[in-house]
Amino acid sequence: MARLVASRTADKPPAPASRGENGKHDTILRAAVTVFARNGYFNSKVSDVAREAGVADGTVYLYFKNKDDLLFSIITEMLDSFIVHVRTAIAPLSSPLAQLREIARLHLEMLGRDRDLAVVFEVEIRHSTKFMEEFSTKKLSEYLDLIQQVIEAGQRAGEFRPDINPRIATKVFFGALDEMVTNWILSRRGKPLAAAVEPVLDILLHGFVPHPASVTASPTKE
Repeated sequence: MARLVASRTADKPPAPASRGENGKHDTILRAAVTVFARNGYFNSKVSDVAREAGVADGTVYLYFKNKDDLLFSIITEMLDSFIVHVRTAIAPLSSPLAQLREIARLHLEMLGRDRDLAVVFEVEIRHSTKFMEEFSTKKLSEYLDLIQQVIEAGQRAGEFRPDINPRIATKVFFGALDEMVTNWILSRRGKPLAAAVEPVLDILLHGFVPHPASVTASPTKE
């Protein structure tokens, strides 16, 4: 997993100075990812995370209010880091199509490098409707807005159909990537997740219906 970049929300207490000195904050978050992926979020305890991190239970509470805060921090900091990385990666690309392809590649590569993080992101956060509502409102929407901006730019540039609804297209695009990650987690086949980028984009960009020029006449029945 790429190092979780610290970006705590204003309603959470600031971490003590020791966080920057010994990295316990990041160690605890990494342990939480491992424990939640292995045991499931609802079956895990803060004491399990502390044991995995090699710290006392009380140390966890110096950085996080409770188990919910741990899960929220994992997803929030992962997305914060990822969104910054995506913006930097697509900035030099002048073509919205190239930008969309790069977003898909980065999305699948990031989660494909860390199965535990993929499990937490794809499975564990779905167990709580309340958490999903908060997560979708605060963080996921920022990522979806970025994708939608690329799609809208593609429409203006004439690279994408002008008649499609960009918000729906964004959800379809994200949903396709999301499903590929879930399938990869469940299959355990070991095939690189990023290998799905081109097949997914081919279907999204060209659809199911063959181009008229590629359709051959079907033989008639007598």
